[in-house]
Amino acid sequence: MIIGFSENTSKLLPRFLCKAPRHCAPIVRTRKNYYIMFQFVRRGNIAQIALNKRQMSLLKAYGWIFIDVGDSYRVNISEHIYNAKSCVDLCKRSIGMHAPFIQTPRALYKKIKRP
Repeated sequence: MIIGFSENTSKLLPRFLCKAPRHCAPIVRTRKNYYIMFQFVRRGNIAQIALNKRQMSLLKAYGWIFIDVGDSYRVNISEHIYNAKSCVDLCKRSIGMHAPFIQTPRALYKKIKRP
């Protein structure tokens, strides 16, 4: 499981409330060089975007930061992730993190990055 963080977002509220990074998305490896990104659109609507190694490197070139959470958290991609309220809630649900005070992508980044 990989969590991707970006400074760009199309939503107005995170532009004003969140510091960088402003958006996050869980990414699951399906095969050796193929991934699926779960992109939060709105509550109840999560787009699944197929990515390959080249597209991941393009995202990195556009400023995305990737953190491999691997064995640190339990990967849980199931039906209950579609009830997520935000991109941060989607990421927390997908890795099984129960932290009610983490509400912004920056706070999630700091929590995951911490050793």
